[in-house]
Amino acid sequence: MPGSLYIISAPSGAGKSSLVAKLIELDSHITVSVSSTTRAMRPGEEDGVNYHFLTVENFEEKISEGDFLEHAQVFDNFYGTSQSSVEAQLEKGKDVILEIDWQGAQQVKELMPEAISIFILPPSIQELHNRLSGRGTDSEEIIERRMSDAQNEISHFHEFDYIVINNVFDLALSELHNIFCAGRLTRDNQLENHKSLIQSLIEPNS
Repeated sequence: MPGSLYIISAPSGAGKSSLVAKLIELDSHITVSVSSTTRAMRPGEEDGVNYHFLTVENFEEKISEGDFLEHAQVFDNFYGTSQSSVEAQLEKGKDVILEIDWQGAQQVKELMPEAISIFILPPSIQELHNRLSGRGTDSEEIIERRMSDAQNEISHFHEFDYIVINNVFDLALSELHNIFCAGRLTRDNQLENHKSLIQSLIEPNS
């Protein structure tokens, strides 16, 4: 039985990356799609693990071939999600997560409308500011810009199927995992996974 495709989006500081990292530790049937990029590999990174590192020419070739579910240019670099790579993981029975923003989510939904989308929200604007400030790496000017970007991102929450509020981490993680578990228990998935059982219950003497 193929897996399902999930989109998870969130404003910076909502805790999406931490939740996703813990989720894939918790459930071996879940994996995260590895994006492609044209930026240079950084020390400690590994091709195919952190990103698929491509030349601009390779990236543009994949665009022309229609291989990207979504792609965008960020400053001087390109980033994208390979449809063939995602579909290969789905065929293995894995539930695949795309960690992308609302714009990427719109692109993916156009090509794969069956994708299930989840938006992670912070418990309050003040807590979001506290989390961004608590990193201790950005100036107040950068933090304010991130806050503005975050509020713009949050305004698109209504485009998603599920909302998880990351106030208490363990509760948010449980709610997030429940979405994946419930997805595996739909009628179609259960019928596919338990055809013989269901048939025997309907026609016990057949």
